[in-house]
Amino acid sequence: MTPDEEQVPVELARLWRLPVGESRLGRPAALDVEQVVRAGVELADRDGLPGATLPKIAKELGVSPMSLYRHVGSKDELLVLMRDFALGEPPGRETAPEEWRAGLRHWAVGQRRIHHRRPWLARLPVSGPPSGPHEIAWLEAALHALRGTGLDWAAKIGSMTLLSGYVRHASLLSQDLAQGRSGTGLDQAQTERNYGRAMAALVDAERFPETARLFSSGLFEAPPEGAYEDPATDHDFTFGLERVLDGIAVAVAGAAPGPRPRPRR
Repeated sequence: MTPDEEQVPVELARLWRLPVGESRLGRPAALDVEQVVRAGVELADRDGLPGATLPKIAKELGVSPMSLYRHVGSKDELLVLMRDFALGEPPGRETAPEEWRAGLRHWAVGQRRIHHRRPWLARLPVSGPPSGPHEIAWLEAALHALRGTGLDWAAKIGSMTLLSGYVRHASLLSQDLAQGRSGTGLDQAQTERNYGRAMAALVDAERFPETARLFSSGLFEAPPEGAYEDPATDHDFTFGLERVLDGIAVAVAGAAPGPRPRPRR
């Protein structure tokens, strides 16, 4: 390691694929961090997060479980490594400084699609701030989108945290609803239609007048065309996304130079 690299904790060095206590002499190691993490991600993609244990990774790679600890310090560290690897690079899109909203929308839609493709990602525990190269790339993309807003650094980080939290919540909710439908043989549109009809028959208009009007409105009978084809452009997701962006827009407007409105007394 270089003197600077010696100041980096071992876990971060592995996350950034820096050499950690490895001899530069002799034959190269038969196994490395990249192979271990890639195998873990492939197992999680195939079998879900419970399928990506260290013993199962060792079996997949044809090595002993103990040999993995030369490259991954613990199961918790493995999950951090897998998360960064699985995120990949953010979708590239150049926006002008004043187009912050389009930039953040593209950023959020990109995350939503990754979580749909890899549902286990949203179920990983959040153990700390962005630290890996891919996480930092996503951070850079969000900060780049916000560069012309006038927001201070804390407000920019707060905006990104709010937005990524919304994407994570929407992804988990979508998974839970899909799990609830599993085994019924019904798709989302059929499930919503059956739900609306059952509630319309059950809800008493005198006791729940507004809810009764909702279920008699026909909302659940005919979803918009293509409503469930892309979870990142689904009406429920995009409606919430735009409301989050509306909130960030208030902060951006407040950070803009110029006279501030006087508070009412």
